Amino acid sequence: MNIKPLKTDADWRAALARIDELWDAAPGTPAGDELDVLSTLVEAYETARCPMLPPDPIEAIKFRMEQMQLAPADVAPFFGGRNRISEVLNRKRRLTVSMMRRLHKGLGIPADVLLQ
Repeated sequence: MNIKPLKTDADWRAALARIDELWDAAPGTPAGDELDVLSTLVEAYETARCPMLPPDPIEAIKFRMEQMQLAPADVAPFFGGRNRISEVLNRKRRLTVSMMRRLHKGLGIPADVLLQ
């Protein structure tokens, strides 16, 4: 096992290729240990190079509605009425703190996503 820090995209691609080779390695074996270490290195490299930005609040609401198969009428109570749903989802009206609280409690959307 010749493991080194990932410093370039070429190192990252080589590590990903090796992970593909080791994917079915049994835990506790030398190959399984190598897979574990390489996975940790790749995760650290990707986190440093490509940090994930939190989702846009409106897109998060639309995504949750899609996940839960909710129509705009289903989420009307969280917005204070049907007309407000359209205004908020079309970005003509901002989310209020009370809307954010209701969306967080009712749909489970993380508060930090809604507060952006």
